Amino acid sequence: MFGMGAIGLIIYAITIFDVVSSRFANPNDKLIWVVIVVLLPLLGAILWFLIGRGKRI
Repeated sequence: MFGMGAIGLIIYAITIFDVVSSRFANPNDKLIWVVIVVLLPLLGAILWFLIGRGKRI
């Protein structure tokens, strides 16, 4: 059971790192994505990998 929590935490940390280290055309996009990922951890991570990564430059 602990393993699932650790995996989720690792994915969450990777997602936040990926958002913060990404470059966007509009600086506000990074802030918006960080807020989405922090407030909605599971859904935010899914949305980032499906939609957000395509918005990077």
